[in-house]
Amino acid sequence: MKSEAAQNKNYVLPNLVTILGLFCGFYSIIATLNGNYVMAASATLVAFIFDGMDGKVARMLNATSDFGIQLDSLSDLVSFGVAPAILVYKWALAPYGRLGWMAAFLFVACGALRLARFNVQTKKIDPRFFVGLPIPAAAGVIVTSVLFAKEFFGDPNSMTVPVWFTFTIYILAFLMVSNIKYYSGKTFIQQKSYNALVVFVLFIFVLGLYPELFLFLLSTGYALSGLLYLAYVRLKQPKRDKEVETGENKL
Repeated sequence: MKSEAAQNKNYVLPNLVTILGLFCGFYSIIATLNGNYVMAASATLVAFIFDGMDGKVARMLNATSDFGIQLDSLSDLVSFGVAPAILVYKWALAPYGRLGWMAAFLFVACGALRLARFNVQTKKIDPRFFVGLPIPAAAGVIVTSVLFAKEFFGDPNSMTVPVWFTFTIYILAFLMVSNIKYYSGKTFIQQKSYNALVVFVLFIFVLGLYPELFLFLLSTGYALSGLLYLAYVRLKQPKRDKEVETGENKL
Protein backbone atom coordinates (compact mmCIF):
# COMPACT_ATOMS: atom_id res chain seq x y z
CA MET A 1 0.00 0.00 0.00
CA LYS A 2 1.09 3.56 -0.64
CA SER A 3 2.34 5.49 2.34
CA GLU A 4 0.31 8.44 3.56
CA ALA A 5 3.06 10.83 2.42
CA ALA A 6 3.04 9.38 -1.10
CA GLN A 7 -0.75 9.60 -1.25
CA ASN A 8 -0.63 13.24 -0.16
CA LYS A 9 1.84 13.97 -2.97
CA ASN A 10 -0.61 12.45 -5.42
CA TYR A 11 -3.30 14.85 -4.25
CA VAL A 12 -0.96 17.84 -4.61
CA LEU A 13 -0.25 17.39 -8.32
CA PRO A 14 -3.80 17.64 -9.75
CA ASN A 15 -4.56 20.57 -7.44
CA LEU A 16 -1.37 22.26 -8.62
CA VAL A 17 -2.58 21.91 -12.20
CA THR A 18 -5.87 23.52 -11.14
CA ILE A 19 -3.96 26.40 -9.51
CA LEU A 20 -2.06 26.93 -12.77
CA GLY A 21 -5.41 27.29 -14.52
CA LEU A 22 -6.46 29.79 -11.86
CA PHE A 23 -3.25 31.71 -12.46
CA CYS A 24 -4.09 31.94 -16.16
CA GLY A 25 -7.47 33.40 -15.28
CA PHE A 26 -5.89 35.94 -12.94
CA TYR A 27 -3.29 36.86 -15.54
CA SER A 28 -6.06 37.32 -18.10
CA ILE A 29 -7.70 39.89 -15.81
CA ILE A 30 -4.40 41.76 -15.36
CA ALA A 31 -3.79 41.75 -19.12
CA THR A 32 -7.29 43.12 -19.73
CA LEU A 33 -6.79 45.94 -17.23
CA ASN A 34 -3.53 46.79 -19.01
CA GLY A 35 -5.32 46.90 -22.37
CA ASN A 36 -3.63 43.78 -23.75
CA TYR A 37 -6.77 42.03 -24.95
CA VAL A 38 -5.12 39.45 -27.19
CA MET A 39 -2.92 38.29 -24.33
CA ALA A 40 -5.95 38.19 -22.03
CA ALA A 41 -7.87 35.99 -24.46
CA SER A 42 -4.83 33.78 -25.01
CA ALA A 43 -4.38 33.28 -21.27
CA THR A 44 -7.95 32.01 -21.03
CA LEU A 45 -7.24 29.55 -23.84
CA VAL A 46 -4.22 28.26 -21.91
CA ALA A 47 -6.50 27.86 -18.88
CA PHE A 48 -8.56 25.45 -21.02
CA ILE A 49 -5.54 23.17 -21.24
CA PHE A 50 -5.04 23.06 -17.48
CA ASP A 51 -8.77 22.62 -16.91
CA GLY A 52 -8.73 19.57 -19.14
CA MET A 53 -5.63 18.17 -17.47
CA ASP A 54 -6.40 18.38 -13.75
CA GLY A 55 -9.22 15.84 -13.74
CA LYS A 56 -7.28 13.41 -15.91
CA VAL A 57 -4.21 13.71 -13.67
CA ALA A 58 -6.36 13.13 -10.57
CA ARG A 59 -7.92 9.98 -12.04
CA MET A 60 -4.58 8.71 -13.28
CA LEU A 61 -3.09 9.05 -9.78
CA ASN A 62 -6.30 7.83 -8.11
CA ALA A 63 -6.35 11.15 -6.28
CA THR A 64 -9.85 12.48 -6.91
CA SER A 65 -11.31 14.30 -3.90
CA ASP A 66 -14.15 16.62 -2.90
CA PHE A 67 -11.52 19.26 -2.18
CA GLY A 68 -10.23 19.02 -5.74
CA ILE A 69 -13.75 19.28 -7.16
CA GLN A 70 -14.49 22.45 -5.19
CA LEU A 71 -11.12 23.99 -6.04
CA ASP A 72 -11.71 23.24 -9.71
CA SER A 73 -15.09 25.00 -9.60
CA LEU A 74 -13.59 28.08 -7.96
CA SER A 75 -10.81 28.13 -10.53
CA ASP A 76 -13.33 27.79 -13.36
CA LEU A 77 -15.40 30.67 -12.01
CA VAL A 78 -12.37 32.97 -12.11
CA SER A 79 -10.81 31.73 -15.37
CA PHE A 80 -13.99 31.17 -17.38
CA GLY A 81 -16.42 33.48 -15.61
CA VAL A 82 -14.84 36.61 -14.16
CA ALA A 83 -11.88 36.91 -16.58
CA PRO A 84 -13.89 36.67 -19.84
CA ALA A 85 -16.60 38.95 -18.43
CA ILE A 86 -14.07 41.67 -17.60
CA LEU A 87 -12.40 41.17 -20.98
CA VAL A 88 -15.58 41.58 -23.00
CA TYR A 89 -16.73 44.51 -20.86
CA LYS A 90 -13.47 46.45 -21.21
CA TRP A 91 -13.10 45.67 -24.91
CA ALA A 92 -16.63 46.06 -26.21
CA LEU A 93 -19.36 46.66 -23.62
CA ALA A 94 -18.08 49.68 -21.69
CA PRO A 95 -19.79 52.21 -24.05
CA TYR A 96 -23.15 50.76 -23.01
CA GLY A 97 -22.64 51.79 -19.40
CA ARG A 98 -25.03 50.04 -17.02
CA LEU A 99 -26.35 47.71 -19.70
CA GLY A 100 -22.79 46.66 -20.49
CA TRP A 101 -21.64 45.85 -16.97
CA MET A 102 -24.96 44.21 -16.13
CA ALA A 103 -24.50 41.90 -19.12
CA ALA A 104 -20.98 41.06 -17.93
CA PHE A 105 -22.20 40.37 -14.38
CA LEU A 106 -25.07 38.23 -15.67
CA PHE A 107 -22.51 36.05 -17.43
CA VAL A 108 -20.56 35.58 -14.18
CA ALA A 109 -23.70 34.89 -12.13
CA CYS A 110 -25.07 32.32 -14.58
CA GLY A 111 -21.63 30.72 -14.77
CA ALA A 112 -21.60 30.34 -10.98
CA LEU A 113 -25.08 28.80 -11.05
CA ARG A 114 -23.99 26.43 -13.82
CA LEU A 115 -20.97 25.27 -11.80
CA ALA A 116 -23.02 24.78 -8.63
CA ARG A 117 -25.62 22.74 -10.50
CA PHE A 118 -22.93 20.61 -12.12
CA ASN A 119 -21.38 19.77 -8.75
CA VAL A 120 -24.77 18.66 -7.41
CA GLN A 121 -25.87 16.71 -10.49
CA THR A 122 -22.56 15.27 -11.69
CA LYS A 123 -23.36 11.72 -10.47
CA LYS A 124 -27.02 11.81 -11.50
CA ILE A 125 -26.90 12.71 -15.19
CA ASP A 126 -26.03 10.82 -18.36
CA PRO A 127 -22.23 11.12 -18.78
CA ARG A 128 -22.70 11.48 -22.55
CA PHE A 129 -24.22 14.92 -22.07
CA PHE A 130 -23.82 18.14 -20.14
CA VAL A 131 -26.99 19.86 -18.92
CA GLY A 132 -26.63 23.46 -19.99
CA LEU A 133 -23.67 24.98 -21.80
CA PRO A 134 -20.50 24.39 -19.73
CA ILE A 135 -18.89 27.59 -18.50
CA PRO A 136 -15.55 26.85 -20.24
CA ALA A 137 -17.42 26.55 -23.54
CA ALA A 138 -19.24 29.84 -22.91
CA ALA A 139 -15.92 31.51 -22.11
CA GLY A 140 -14.52 30.00 -25.28
CA VAL A 141 -17.13 31.80 -27.36
CA ILE A 142 -16.20 35.13 -25.76
CA VAL A 143 -12.41 34.91 -26.02
CA THR A 144 -12.38 33.45 -29.53
CA SER A 145 -14.85 36.13 -30.62
CA VAL A 146 -12.45 38.77 -29.32
CA LEU A 147 -9.51 37.19 -31.15
CA PHE A 148 -11.57 36.79 -34.33
CA ALA A 149 -12.94 40.34 -34.22
CA LYS A 150 -9.53 41.90 -33.56
CA GLU A 151 -7.95 39.90 -36.39
CA PHE A 152 -10.58 40.66 -39.02
CA PHE A 153 -12.23 43.90 -37.86
CA GLY A 154 -9.71 45.58 -35.57
CA ASP A 155 -10.83 47.51 -32.49
CA PRO A 156 -14.61 47.86 -31.97
CA ASN A 157 -14.92 51.39 -33.33
CA SER A 158 -18.32 50.81 -34.90
CA MET A 159 -21.44 49.88 -32.94
CA THR A 160 -21.72 46.52 -34.74
CA VAL A 161 -19.17 44.68 -32.60
CA PRO A 162 -20.50 45.91 -29.20
CA VAL A 163 -24.05 45.02 -30.25
CA TRP A 164 -22.89 41.55 -31.26
CA PHE A 165 -21.12 40.99 -27.95
CA THR A 166 -24.04 42.27 -25.88
CA PHE A 167 -26.41 39.93 -27.69
CA THR A 168 -23.94 37.04 -27.35
CA ILE A 169 -23.44 37.55 -23.61
CA TYR A 170 -27.17 37.34 -22.87
CA ILE A 171 -27.57 34.24 -25.04
CA LEU A 172 -24.59 32.50 -23.40
CA ALA A 173 -25.91 33.31 -19.93
CA PHE A 174 -29.25 31.74 -20.81
CA LEU A 175 -27.64 28.64 -22.34
CA MET A 176 -25.53 28.01 -19.23
CA VAL A 177 -28.53 27.84 -16.88
CA SER A 178 -30.83 26.11 -19.36
CA ASN A 179 -31.64 22.39 -19.44
CA ILE A 180 -30.43 22.07 -23.02
CA LYS A 181 -28.19 19.04 -23.50
CA TYR A 182 -24.68 19.32 -24.90
CA TYR A 183 -22.60 16.36 -26.03
CA SER A 184 -19.73 15.86 -23.57
CA GLY A 185 -17.44 13.94 -25.93
CA LYS A 186 -16.43 11.54 -23.15
CA THR A 187 -17.77 8.42 -24.85
CA PHE A 188 -16.24 9.47 -28.18
CA ILE A 189 -12.79 9.68 -26.64
CA GLN A 190 -13.15 6.48 -24.64
CA GLN A 191 -14.76 4.22 -27.24
CA LYS A 192 -13.36 5.49 -30.54
CA SER A 193 -9.73 6.25 -29.87
CA TYR A 194 -8.71 6.04 -33.55
CA ASN A 195 -11.45 8.46 -34.63
CA ALA A 196 -10.49 10.77 -31.79
CA LEU A 197 -6.88 10.71 -33.00
CA VAL A 198 -7.92 11.56 -36.57
CA VAL A 199 -10.08 14.44 -35.34
CA PHE A 200 -7.21 15.71 -33.17
CA VAL A 201 -4.76 15.67 -36.12
CA LEU A 202 -7.25 17.55 -38.32
CA PHE A 203 -7.84 19.99 -35.47
CA ILE A 204 -4.13 20.81 -35.21
CA PHE A 205 -3.79 21.15 -39.00
CA VAL A 206 -6.67 23.58 -39.46
CA LEU A 207 -5.73 25.44 -36.27
CA GLY A 208 -2.30 26.13 -37.72
CA LEU A 209 -3.78 27.56 -40.93
CA TYR A 210 -6.51 29.85 -39.57
CA PRO A 211 -6.31 29.90 -35.74
CA GLU A 212 -8.63 32.83 -34.99
CA LEU A 213 -11.29 31.84 -37.50
CA PHE A 214 -11.17 28.14 -36.67
CA LEU A 215 -11.37 28.59 -32.89
CA PHE A 216 -14.23 31.06 -33.30
CA LEU A 217 -16.21 28.67 -35.52
CA LEU A 218 -15.44 25.72 -33.24
CA SER A 219 -16.57 27.43 -30.04
CA THR A 220 -19.62 29.04 -31.63
CA GLY A 221 -20.55 25.78 -33.33
CA TYR A 222 -20.47 23.92 -30.03
CA ALA A 223 -22.61 26.57 -28.35
CA LEU A 224 -25.16 26.21 -31.15
CA SER A 225 -25.00 22.41 -31.15
CA GLY A 226 -27.23 22.14 -28.09
CA LEU A 227 -29.92 24.23 -29.76
CA LEU A 228 -29.66 22.14 -32.92
CA TYR A 229 -29.90 18.92 -30.91
CA LEU A 230 -32.96 20.28 -29.09
CA ALA A 231 -34.60 21.16 -32.41
CA TYR A 232 -33.80 17.67 -33.73
CA VAL A 233 -35.38 16.01 -30.69
CA ARG A 234 -38.48 18.23 -30.90
CA LEU A 235 -38.92 17.52 -34.60
CA LYS A 236 -38.46 13.79 -34.08
CA GLN A 237 -40.86 13.57 -31.12
CA PRO A 238 -44.11 14.10 -33.10
CA LYS A 239 -43.04 11.32 -35.47
CA ARG A 240 -42.49 8.95 -32.54
CA ASP A 241 -45.83 9.91 -31.01
CA LYS A 242 -47.54 9.25 -34.34
CA GLU A 243 -45.89 5.81 -34.61
CA VAL A 244 -47.00 4.92 -31.07
CA GLU A 245 -50.54 6.10 -31.81
CA THR A 246 -50.63 4.06 -35.03
CA GLY A 247 -49.45 0.98 -33.15
CA GLU A 248 -52.13 1.42 -30.50
CA ASN A 249 -54.83 1.77 -33.16
CA LYS A 250 -53.73 -1.49 -34.76
CA LEU A 251 -54.15 -3.23 -31.42
